[in-house]
Amino acid sequence: MSLPLALLHALPLDSSMWEATARELRARGRRVLTPDLCGFGSAPLPQGPPSLDAVADALARELDRQGVGEVALAGCSMGGYVAMAFLRRHPDRVRALALLAARSTADGAEAAAQRLRFAEAVLDDAARPALVSATTPSLLGATTRARRPRLPARVSGLALAAPPRSVAWAQRAIAARTDSTAALRAADVPAVVVIGAEDALVSLDEACRTAEALGRGRLLVLPGVGHLAPLEAPEAVAGILSDLLARARTTAEGATVRTGAQAAAC
Repeated sequence: MSLPLALLHALPLDSSMWEATARELRARGRRVLTPDLCGFGSAPLPQGPPSLDAVADALARELDRQGVGEVALAGCSMGGYVAMAFLRRHPDRVRALALLAARSTADGAEAAAQRLRFAEAVLDDAARPALVSATTPSLLGATTRARRPRLPARVSGLALAAPPRSVAWAQRAIAARTDSTAALRAADVPAVVVIGAEDALVSLDEACRTAEALGRGRLLVLPGVGHLAPLEAPEAVAGILSDLLARARTTAEGATVRTGAQAAAC
C-alpha cells in the first residue's frame, strides 16, 4: 500500500485549496488526505489556549480515525507550521515532509505582535472586509494576479467566509509557535522545501535556512508563484509531491523533478 499523503492548508483557507493538486495526485495513484485544520471547514476549534500543538494532536487523532499510522505531510504556510508541530510531537509517524511557504524559525517580537493585532482586528465585523481586502493580495504572486484574475476573488471569498474566531485563534497559535529547527535537523526523512519566487511573506533566505536544517531536504523555487503554490501552480506542486513520495519509497536520491520548479542552492 502506498504511503498516505496528508495535505495541510494555509490560513485563512480550508482544505479546498488543495483540490486541484489532490485531484492530480490521485490520478497518479497516490493516496491523498485533505483534512480541515482546527476551526476551519468541518473541524471544530479545540478547547484551551491557541496552540499549534493542539492542532497537530487533532491531526493525529484524525489520522487514527482513518486508520493511518505513518504518513507523508505537506503543509502550506500555516499547514507547514502544523506539519512541523506534528513532527515534534509525533516524529515516528512522519516518513516524508514537504514545507511550502513556511519558515522553520519562530516569529520575532514584531512579527508576533503584528499577528496578534490582526487577530484582534479580524474579530471586528465592521473592519473585517477592509482587512481582508488589504491583506489577501499579498497571498498571491504578481504573475498569478495578472494571468488569473479570478483567483484573487476566490481567495478573498474564502478568507471572508472563514470563521473570524478561528482566524484569530490560528493567528495567535502561529504567533506562539516555537522554533522547529532542531526538530527538522533530527528528521531523517526525505524532505522538500518549496518557495514561490514571488512570495511576499516568506523570503528565499528563510526558505534556504529551512532547507539547510533538513539533512535530506531539497529547496525548490517555483517561478511566477507567490505564497499559495497549491492554488497558483497545482500541477507543479503535484509533481513535486509525487517525486517526494517516490523518494520515500526508495533510497535513491537522484530522481529528477519534472515540474517547472527550479532547484536552488543556498
